[in-house]
Amino acid sequence: MFEFFNDWLETNGVKGLFSDVLTTLFIIGIIALVSYLSYKISKVILQRTMKHFVEKSKTRWDDVLLKRGFFVRLSMFFPAFVIYGFSSAFADYQDIIQRCVFSYMIFVSLLTLNAFLNAFTDMYSYHEVSRQRPIKGYVQVFKIFFAIIAVISIVGTLINKPFGYLIGGIGAMTAVFSLVFKDTILGFVASIQLSANDMVRIGDWIEMPKYDADGEIVDISLNTVKVQNWDKTITTIPPYALISDSFKNWRGMQASGGRRIKRSIFIDMNSIKFCDEQMIKKFSEIRYISEYITSKVKEIEEYNRLMGADDSNPVNSRRLTNVGTFRIYILEYLKRNPRLRKDMTLMVRQLANNERGLPLEIYAFTNTIIWVEYEAIQSDIFDHILAVLPIFELKLFQNPTGNEFKIIH
Repeated sequence: MFEFFNDWLETNGVKGLFSDVLTTLFIIGIIALVSYLSYKISKVILQRTMKHFVEKSKTRWDDVLLKRGFFVRLSMFFPAFVIYGFSSAFADYQDIIQRCVFSYMIFVSLLTLNAFLNAFTDMYSYHEVSRQRPIKGYVQVFKIFFAIIAVISIVGTLINKPFGYLIGGIGAMTAVFSLVFKDTILGFVASIQLSANDMVRIGDWIEMPKYDADGEIVDISLNTVKVQNWDKTITTIPPYALISDSFKNWRGMQASGGRRIKRSIFIDMNSIKFCDEQMIKKFSEIRYISEYITSKVKEIEEYNRLMGADDSNPVNSRRLTNVGTFRIYILEYLKRNPRLRKDMTLMVRQLANNERGLPLEIYAFTNTIIWVEYEAIQSDIFDHILAVLPIFELKLFQNPTGNEFKIIH
């Protein structure tokens, strides 16, 4: 065909160098057109064939491979076959053309392999174990390794040098590679340690104040751990930082099914006093502590009788206090709350008093770890506690406001 075209040009008066240039451009145009058509036709055939196969198949592999463009990468080989087949038309440059074709095929092979590795990662993510043992970091290491091999192979093919020769030269550049890929190397080592020690998983809630991270891990890769904070911002943390720095992982709380309530109310110490007969009678009518009041009064009376206590002065005898009775009431109230775990620690305790009064701390666990539900349960508990506080003739401590200073004046 090419000789026919050249003869036709000479017949029409186009001779010499100009004829050779036009013939060369014609050959290049034909090769480019055939290469493009081979790519488009093979792409359409592969996509339609595989789509038809995917629709009938029940496995996920073919779906993921199609989604990741694996078959599109395969169609990119066909132009290389066309150019390689036509390379004999340029006898003087055939060796260079073929080496360029081989280099292109190595590059396409790398893209195809990356598509397969991406599909493999997607398939792995469908399994529950992927949350406990993420492999994205390891896959990225393989990608980098194969990319380095591909680059070396392409350079060796273009300059016509053996692979081993180039590897020997790269060995002398180890220090440079160590510096360039420092973060990658550190990330790879950290990924192994994180996985081996089961320190973090996708879905874990972690807190790391140093990086302003407080949220759920959504991705673990070779160079970054992505944390979606509760305000929907994303914080990226280097994997090796999770090894070298301290962070809090809430996975234990999530696995237990109970979330801790640990909050105090501050009692004005000026309102703490002994219970008189009228207060005891009022407290005994409260359902949650009626039995406690009855048994405690009997116990105290028996104790005072045996000790010969003088009832004329409260200091000389044992008596109930309003704050102690209130503490028992809160404990009984919590025990009867259906939203609290009874198989976990549940107590009401006094902490050391300070300038804000006497702290009464509620320490309990809810039967849910859902944030919104947890906050609602906690709020309901303290709504009730604050509302019943005056019944026990106790006052809540709070710093004086401007209105209170006006009343004093």
